[in-house]
Amino acid sequence: MKTTHSFLVFLFMLLSITTVSAQYGGYGYGNNGYGRGGGYNHGSAMSQMSGGMNQGGQPEKPKEVPVEETVALLIEQMKPALNLDELQTIAISNVLKESLRAQGVLLKQDFSNEDQIKNFQALSETTDRKINQFLSPEQREKYIAFKEDRKNQKKSKDKSNAKEKAKEKEKEKQE
Repeated sequence: MKTTHSFLVFLFMLLSITTVSAQYGGYGYGNNGYGRGGGYNHGSAMSQMSGGMNQGGQPEKPKEVPVEETVALLIEQMKPALNLDELQTIAISNVLKESLRAQGVLLKQDFSNEDQIKNFQALSETTDRKINQFLSPEQREKYIAFKEDRKNQKKSKDKSNAKEKAKEKEKEKQE
């Protein structure tokens, strides 16, 4: 009998503790009490309202795209444009991977803007020189045209992105 009585008391205590804690953190105490209206749980409510924000108040950084994926996309575009064979594809993809990794290293280093621009230009020239070693004269001309085409695409994307951002700012001002 004593064990049954002890078990029932223990069960009652356990259930009452979980019930109390559920009410304490919930909405049951009105706007000025213990709930989300500004009482003891106010910090938790604010952290839930921030959504994708981290503790510093800045949005989370987007995940970096792996070098291999970027190179695969570039090669996918280059292969038909330059009529690359499989050996050229492999060699050029290795050069591009090396170049993208070097770009990542340059971005993480602390240089002035002028020095960083010079470093990127030097890396670009080196990469082009290495790629041109694997191309025929006809493919080199196509490669130059391919690069120019990509520059024009980036410029048009930058212009359209700037227009979209301006429209978003305009909508925010109206609201």
